[in-house]
Amino acid sequence: MDHENYSDQYLRDILGAVKTIAMVGASSNWNRPSYFVMKYLQGKGYRIIPVNPGVAGEEVLGEKVYASLKEIPHKIDMVDVFRNSTAAGPITDDAISIGAKVVWMQLGVRNPEAAARAEAAGLKVVMNRCPKIEWSRLHGELSWSGVNSGIISSKRSVRPGGWPGVSRGGFSSRRLKKD
Repeated sequence: MDHENYSDQYLRDILGAVKTIAMVGASSNWNRPSYFVMKYLQGKGYRIIPVNPGVAGEEVLGEKVYASLKEIPHKIDMVDVFRNSTAAGPITDDAISIGAKVVWMQLGVRNPEAAARAEAAGLKVVMNRCPKIEWSRLHGELSWSGVNSGIISSKRSVRPGGWPGVSRGGFSSRRLKKD
């Protein structure tokens, strides 16, 4: 498996097949990325089981938090790793032992050795990607906000004929009269 480039079909197949996701490193803090991803994926119909020993026993977004993957009494289809690359190794081993079908490592998380162990055990692996972003991209939602649509860009645009008083494109806060 080329873990630098995943086909859209590979990601679509994973996101279409899984129903229950254990999110290791889930936060109870509403402004953390894992909380936002959990809430978003719940809104898309996934059941997200949070895993965080620091808040085990509490609830996050209506789901009981578990201290480890091995404590979850439910069948888990995918393990989403919101921890660092080193921690992804033992988490992957636990994902294998509980019978998960997929290990998904979040943005910035890569562990090729863990990926090889998971694939040898028959699991699918995704590294350095976010399931929320990929779901949005594959379903056209990112373009709603202009991302990846060609509408919003960090580069200045130059329009044919330009705007009066704007020589390099972009926007001007000055109101200029047209001659």
